[in-house]
Amino acid sequence: MPKTKISEYSTTNSSNTDIEGINIDEGCPPSSINNAIRELMVHLKEFQTGASGDAFTFAGGTLMSGTNTISGAAVISGNINSSGTTNTFSGGNILSGTNTISGSAIISGGINSSGTNTFSGTSTFNSGSLKLAGSSSGAATLNAPAAASTNTYTLPPDTSTLGYRNIPAVGTKTGSYTLATTDVGEYVQVGSGGSITIPDATFAEGDVISIFNNTSAGITITCTITTAYIAGTDSDKASVTLATRGVCTVLFISGTVCVITGNVS
Repeated sequence: MPKTKISEYSTTNSSNTDIEGINIDEGCPPSSINNAIRELMVHLKEFQTGASGDAFTFAGGTLMSGTNTISGAAVISGNINSSGTTNTFSGGNILSGTNTISGSAIISGGINSSGTNTFSGTSTFNSGSLKLAGSSSGAATLNAPAAASTNTYTLPPDTSTLGYRNIPAVGTKTGSYTLATTDVGEYVQVGSGGSITIPDATFAEGDVISIFNNTSAGITITCTITTAYIAGTDSDKASVTLATRGVCTVLFISGTVCVITGNVS
């Protein structure tokens, strides 16, 4: 069968007897050499432009420092250190090494990544199938830019999961404990001898913390916040009592106002 592209070449010398049907076997006519070289140049150019459709395999340490475009299917099993200003991956790409892409990356093809990959530039993932392969308990973390105050992450309109699927535990408190911003979205368990203080001017609107009293008696929740309501009432509380084995949730309306729901009085 004529060898029409580089991927059809053999690593065994004796198996490479033609290029595009041009005879280059032992005893071939001299004219075949000229024609074969011309066809080889065509194959190289088609490989370079992606016209051949051949996959390009990066098996060693690869340094890309220019404006880089990978439009074919790329199998990258070595290490990439790319500092180019714009890196475009538009084919089906497999990144299995430890890869650092510090330029702007535009990724519009499918990526199957099982390596440790760092994209530290401005990166756009347009892939219809972005697969991060790791352990069954792994997770993909989206870190906001350090200078940004507001960040928006848009999920596709189908079924998606973002954030916790349970309520993480802060831990059991057996002494006086003041709620902190690190407790937001979590629950605090109070053990024997424990009590809770809700501080003022600490939390933001929409912050929520749950509290569980895991003792045989009621515990005191001291409300040093400017205004604290029990849900369904209109009086400011300086403190409330959380019943034995009771659960309550503190919803912050602002840094100085909160509403407490649950087994409190």
